[in-house]
Amino acid sequence: MAATTAQDTRERGRGALLGLAVGDALGAPAENLRPSEIRRRWGRIEGFVTDSPAGTDDTEYAVFSGLLLARHGAALTVRQVEDAWHHWIADRDEGPFRGAGFSERGTLENLRRGLVAPISAQHRHAWSDGLAMRAAPFGVFAAGRPAEAARLVAVDGSVSHDGEGIYGGQAVAAGVAAAMGGASVTSVVAAALSVVPMDSWTARSLRRAVVAARRAAPDAPARERAVRSAVVIGGYPWTDLAPEAVGLAFGAFAAARGDFRTAVLTAVNMGRDADTTTAAVAGALAGASGGVSAVPSEWANAIGPVTGSCLPSMRGYHVLDVADLLTTHEEAPR
Repeated sequence: MAATTAQDTRERGRGALLGLAVGDALGAPAENLRPSEIRRRWGRIEGFVTDSPAGTDDTEYAVFSGLLLARHGAALTVRQVEDAWHHWIADRDEGPFRGAGFSERGTLENLRRGLVAPISAQHRHAWSDGLAMRAAPFGVFAAGRPAEAARLVAVDGSVSHDGEGIYGGQAVAAGVAAAMGGASVTSVVAAALSVVPMDSWTARSLRRAVVAARRAAPDAPARERAVRSAVVIGGYPWTDLAPEAVGLAFGAFAAARGDFRTAVLTAVNMGRDADTTTAAVAGALAGASGGVSAVPSEWANAIGPVTGSCLPSMRGYHVLDVADLLTTHEEAPR
């Protein structure tokens, strides 16, 4: 990996979390759609397709985990994560929990029943991409240390995920950590694969997606079809499978050779869980690789503080401020 300065680390950290938020906002309207449906509605998505682009639970949970990590650092424990879920989400009297995925809802139901980790993660969607969507902050914090990023995100994920759900988060965290250290696209992929079992569904999907992304293709849509076909299980109704979403995200990143705009738009136009681990994680990987300047200004300027549409307790935080906390290792506000 190339040598990096403190300023490099700060700029890459800002790129990673801003990239996540941009990918989330760009992909949100296309979530759960097939490529054919995307084409019918918008042609090929090349930018924001709504007048008021905004992030979803993906960005808000990344802020939540980023603040928790900034507060506790490498000493983060499962008990601290569990306490944070209670304090900031489960025990708050703020009306119905809004806009989260199945894994978050299942986790909250278990926590509210008095269950503790790892039993709190024993629900029907422990394999979802809900951990992968909030994994980028761990790679930012552990810049250049993929194994440490994977260790920390598994601590966080033990409250809400199990098995492939944990592996998906570890692959993302490790990939972002490698990119933060200046690794090449090939080395970023290798770092992600190094922290998950090689015979896991996550590893197989990631390898297939990257191989498909590297094959010669006449145009972007053809490459997207190849990546999508290598990973997606046809006819399966759930789009938040961690192995699928993580594979698509790394496939988009590899197809783009790390270029931010190409990576995010590749992910968005493949559909499925187009905001979460596809566009948001592809954006985090490419943002960490290229730094904050790699994010097109017209997209970056549309990202403001999170609205709290999913997590009211996160309202008002900006991903850039969280990135700065993680790269300077200052303590997060309480």
